[in-house]
Formats: sequence, C-alpha cells, structure tokens
Amino acid sequence: MKTLWQHCHVATMAQGRYSIIEDAAIVTGDGRILWIGPRADWQVEGTEQTVDLGGTWVTPGLIDCHTHAVFGGNRSGEFEQRLQGVSYAEIAAQGGGIASTVRATRAASEDMLFASARQRVRALMRDGVTTLEIKSGYGLDLANERKMLRVARRLGDELGITVRATCLAAHALPPEYAERSDDFIAHICDDMLPALAAEGLVDAVDAFCEHLAFSPVQVERLFIKAQQLGLPVKLHAEQLSSLHGSSLAARYQALSADHLEFMTEEDAVAMATAGTVAVLLPGAFYFLRETQVPPMEALRRHGVKIALASDLNPGTSPGLSLRLMLNMGCTLFRMTPEEALAGVTTHAAQALGMGSSHGTLEAGKAADFVAWQIERPADLAYWLGGDLPKRVVRGGHELDI
Repeated sequence: MKTLWQHCHVATMAQGRYSIIEDAAIVTGDGRILWIGPRADWQVEGTEQTVDLGGTWVTPGLIDCHTHAVFGGNRSGEFEQRLQGVSYAEIAAQGGGIASTVRATRAASEDMLFASARQRVRALMRDGVTTLEIKSGYGLDLANERKMLRVARRLGDELGITVRATCLAAHALPPEYAERSDDFIAHICDDMLPALAAEGLVDAVDAFCEHLAFSPVQVERLFIKAQQLGLPVKLHAEQLSSLHGSSLAARYQALSADHLEFMTEEDAVAMATAGTVAVLLPGAFYFLRETQVPPMEALRRHGVKIALASDLNPGTSPGLSLRLMLNMGCTLFRMTPEEALAGVTTHAAQALGMGSSHGTLEAGKAADFVAWQIERPADLAYWLGGDLPKRVVRGGHELDI
C-alpha cells in the first residue's frame, strides 16, 4: 500500500547532520521510502492512504548497534554487594562476574532466554528503536552460543524489529578452558564459527581484546577465520587499556571498534582510513564510574564516524533506554545533540553494515521512522529518561508498542 505521511518536520540525518525538511511529506510503499521532501513539492496522485502526523518531528528509526540483550539471570545482587563494600575479587571468588551469567545462560532453555530478552528488547522498542544488534558471548560453547543466536533471530522474527546477530564467542574464557586461551581460540575458529555460520546464525564476528580477555594476536586469528567465512568483523577495544585493538580492527576493515576510552590518535587515523565506525558506550562508562573519556577531538579531527549504543548487558550497562544514551553521550563525552542523534541513526547503521538501506530518511531506504511530539530534535538528547510521546513506523507500518 502506498501511504502519504504528512504534517510533520523531518530530520533526515543525511550526511550525519539534521538535514531538516520543514513541512515535509513522506511517501512509502513496499517497506521503502518512495519519496520524501517538502509537502508542497509532492505532486503525484495515487496514494491509497494519508496519515496526518500532527506536526511532529520525524527522525529515522533509532538503531542500537551494540547490545548483549540475550542472557540468563541478572547481576543486581552483585551491584548491591559492591555498593556494600564487597570487592570485585571477593565477588569473583564467590563465582560472580561474567562466570555467573555464563552459568545462568547455559542453564536456561531457549524459551526462557527468549522470554527475558523479549522484555528488554520491547523496552528498547518503546524508546523508538527499530533496529538492533544482539551479541552472543555468554554461552562460550557451541550448543549455548547457538542457543543465544537462535534467540536473537527469533526476537527479530517475532517482535517486528530488525536484528543483526553477532558471534562474540571470544568474550571470555569458559571454565573448561581455564588457562588455555589459545586452545579456546582454536576451538572457536575450527569448530564453533564454521558451524554457526553454516547455520545462517551469524551476521558478524566480534571479540573482546583486553589483558583480561584475548590478545591482539589471538583476535587476529579469529579475524582471519571470519574473513575466510565471508563474515565482517568488529571489536571490543581499548576499554580498559591500550592494546591498539582498534588499529587491528581497522586493518581487517572492521565495521566498528567499540568502547575506545584508551585509544590513541594513531588508532583514530587507522580507523578513519579504513572507514571503521567508533561505537561509544556511555552506559558502561557511567556504570563503571570510569574517568578516561574517549579521545573525542582526535575522532572528530580525523573524520571517524561516531556511533552510540546502549551496550545493554547484565554486568556493566543494564541500560533499557537508547535515548538516555543520547543524553549521556552529550553530558559525559561532550557530544552535540546532532552528533548524538547521528550516532544512533546513520552512523549506527554504518556500524552494522546497513548504511545503504537504513539510518537516514531518503528515497529507496527502509521506511523506518519515529514521529516524536517534541519541539526540536535536540529534545531527544535533552530529556533525561521518561517516555516521550511518539509513533513508531517500521517498514511503512505503524507499530503497536
């Protein structure tokens, strides 16, 4: 059905700017934008339905390009313990930390994981998210990584949201591979990744490059295997220290390098040259009370595209609002509201390899957009939490969320 959406202003986010069209009209059909521009310029008849958007501001549907939304249990008990003075070492000795999430995820059935993740994903959808990425990484063996990725696919199929699934098997060492990280990387490369890719469960491959996880040499082995399988790569890099993982990611034409608090100017140059997107995660920065801010001026100076994401996960960023991350990006990282909105639209789409079809409102792209009852686009980053009145459209159809 060809639909005319009118009586609105549009921030198209083309070229990473607001790129505003006042008193705009959008024509959609077959899930795509057929035409967009000033309402006065729309001359063609033949639309079967007209929707009055009531003077709202329309943006692209929000894209959360880095989440760990599928997991068993949660770690609120550890959160409380830490604030009562229990040390990280004591919590780890009690079997806490990521190990507890791995145990809970392995113990949960696929249906249980789906039911809990569904609540979290619906919270993001109510915030205007129409596309998100979901990582595995709490199964850490073939059966349980498969289970997580199957849940990610199912969430996309059943909830009316576009989901990209990322294999993050190289997230941490499982207990059965204690002190044998090289062997675990070999197992991922030789067994897990080929099997999961053959089943069509993987859209990209990620790893955690850090002293407490995997080395650049180990990550490179994984990247080589991903390339052989025809899968794009991305990387958790420079969150806690500088290992130049972001430069490694750039050498392999990674879609993104994420976190980046400790990246250097040299890393920024490498990422800019490769077109690798910098995905910043202010929720984790805030939750961990970090003080090392990503090198914003270096990223800007070298023209690195900057995305923002929730990093929704049970340990370091239990965030259920991507729009809250817009405010955090502004207040913690000194981004402008325009940069922040680009970070969850056009640059987030590029971080998922979807820049040609999503992230901006242009003819030929997906008809995913949100009509917000706000005074100006900056309101999306200004209001701290809450539920702003909105209408969410995906594929040209309004969602009931």
